Amino acid sequence: MAIHIRRREFIVTLGSAAVWPLAARAQQTTMPVVGFLNSATLSGYAPFAAAFRQGLSETGFVEGQNVAIEYRSAEGQNDRLAALAAELVRRRVAVIAAAGTPSALAAKAATKRIPIVFSTAADPVAIGLVARLNRPGGNITGVTNLGTELVQKQLEMLQRLVPTVTIMAVLINPTSSSLAESTAKDAQAAARKLGVRLHLLHASTASDLDGVFATMAQLRVGAFVVGPDAFFFSRRDQIAELATRYAMPAIYYVREFAAAGGLMSYGVSVAGGYRLAGVYVGRILRGEQPGDLPVQGSTKFALVINLKTAKTFGLDVPPGLLAIADEAID
Repeated sequence: MAIHIRRREFIVTLGSAAVWPLAARAQQTTMPVVGFLNSATLSGYAPFAAAFRQGLSETGFVEGQNVAIEYRSAEGQNDRLAALAAELVRRRVAVIAAAGTPSALAAKAATKRIPIVFSTAADPVAIGLVARLNRPGGNITGVTNLGTELVQKQLEMLQRLVPTVTIMAVLINPTSSSLAESTAKDAQAAARKLGVRLHLLHASTASDLDGVFATMAQLRVGAFVVGPDAFFFSRRDQIAELATRYAMPAIYYVREFAAAGGLMSYGVSVAGGYRLAGVYVGRILRGEQPGDLPVQGSTKFALVINLKTAKTFGLDVPPGLLAIADEAID
């Protein structure tokens, strides 16, 4: 009799062990999956991905615990974004977080059903992402840093730092067509107002950047602006190093460039925008509709000056410019 009892207990135990993995797998399949789509390398976007996860956690979602994140990176090749967005759609992710303007446009073209939360430096109405900021409607909303509208202010600050410069350049990525066009338009208008000659220079690969700096030297460019773009952010160390090698003063759109050795930056906190995007994704996972969530805009701008780099270039930072700086890196 005892033998039968032990055998029955053994069978029950085996049955429980067999059922438990199935239950665990069933629980895992109910975990929502978020697709994180970006045009640059994932390593280059690591600070922004971390800020996104922070925002997501503020709504109660922690990666690996109650939400999964699938990352898709175009590795600087924007023509891959359409296929990557389609892959996330086939994966039936719960929400697509589109990092950057090209990613946002690719995600919008890929689905009208899956909610999309974008982060862009462009005007989302002007480039056709949403019809209205206050009530975007449909399956899409997000955060805008309006980086392109900062170009005029950036050129003005650069002129204050290097007042003798008469020829400037703006670096744009032609594969980010909407962002490149709006940046070029704003930069040309600002250059006319400031009375300086302006060259528009293109780069979309690491090797392009070497050629751009050689071209600026030939054109006798005295200072330049780096337009907002995910590819440039991912190559910030290379760009800052080339600028130092050519002794070429530049202004960038986020602090991370100045921290990498760039001369100065003026713009909003891009990481802050990604945190807000993470919060929106969490709210959508909790049942809110993206079309009811107004597009948020970053409103705090910061000027950062790298004094060590200025000294390397032999530049004296005007007291008036230093006085308005939010941060000076020694």
